Amino acid sequence: MHLDIVHGFGIEEFRTRVSRAQALMAETALDGLLLTSMDNIRYFVGIDSTFWESYTRPWFLLVPASGEPIAIVPGIGESVVRQTWITDVRTWPSPRPHDEGTSLVTQAISNLKRRYGRVGAELGSEMRLMMPVMQLNAISHGLSGVEIVDGTSVLWQLRMIKSPAEVSKIQRAIDIAGSVYAQVPDFVSLGTSEREIRRQFTMRLLSEGADQTPVVICRAGPGGPVEITASPSDRPLADGDILFIDTGTVFDGYYCDFDRNFQVGKATSALLIAQERVWEANEVGIRAARPGVTAGHVFEQMAKFLSSGDRDLNSNGRMGHGLGLRITEPPSVKLEDDTVLQPGMVLCIEPGLEYEPGKILLHEETVLITEDGAKLLTSRAPQQLPQLH
Repeated sequence: MHLDIVHGFGIEEFRTRVSRAQALMAETALDGLLLTSMDNIRYFVGIDSTFWESYTRPWFLLVPASGEPIAIVPGIGESVVRQTWITDVRTWPSPRPHDEGTSLVTQAISNLKRRYGRVGAELGSEMRLMMPVMQLNAISHGLSGVEIVDGTSVLWQLRMIKSPAEVSKIQRAIDIAGSVYAQVPDFVSLGTSEREIRRQFTMRLLSEGADQTPVVICRAGPGGPVEITASPSDRPLADGDILFIDTGTVFDGYYCDFDRNFQVGKATSALLIAQERVWEANEVGIRAARPGVTAGHVFEQMAKFLSSGDRDLNSNGRMGHGLGLRITEPPSVKLEDDTVLQPGMVLCIEPGLEYEPGKILLHEETVLITEDGAKLLTSRAPQQLPQLH
């Protein structure tokens, strides 16, 4: 087990994040950011708590365009926030349905140094507000001369570029999952059910050092699963199946996301051809993922490789995405995503193919965009499907 990657970050990591946010606020004419989701509060503060699983009490962090962040949290959370680098902590006795921090937030925003009269909130794509919409309306109505606008672009510009410390957390999560993928032949064989495979896989992830295992997908079917989103069934593995396992394992808040496929017994020639094509498409995507190109360009290169004649097999959906505090983050590796890849981005390259009706084959690897191209963070899947007997 690796012991060199520790939990948490140094104070300078958070100060750097705030400085970057404030530079972006100046560019986008914002006086501050009002943050309410677990991910973004954690990004700036560093606290790790399962208390966000309860919707009773909202939490707030106000990052001003200059100066130190202000935490506005229910009284039960005061102690944990005061253990972080945040010094301005304001609380109220929650639950208090008639005023769950609304007046404190309104006052804090009203007292910001005002240049633009605009404060960004988590209103856009792939964001979650984590407070009632009616409460946001109450805060907005209580402000004079300040407008609540969408701050999503600032937040994703920040979070898409990972620091070396963040990459180390992602790498640790990947290493944990990779060690368990290597163990699959030890506990899976003909007749093992999907449900039992997930149970065994999850236990081993935790044993190897995972903090959480929010996503473990185990699906199988003759020549490939029909779909890869549902919970596992009690169906036992049968000769001719492809077992698909995908995991979003978490270490210190940061996800991995990659899958592996296993051949059970005999394989058809169509499956073997599809395996070769999808594996090579992944190579194409990895080579295409370079700084200066768009996420859409990476998609186009894989889609062209997988297309047959004039028939585009992958014009819909996407074949990859960003990774970090969420299992899927921007950008999307899809047509018309014009996000320019930059060093520090972590991407999942994920070509897939329904090579016959109801038979899916999907390959996913994770890369770090560097000045020189894409650096694999996962150990590359074997070109030939590993067999389970």
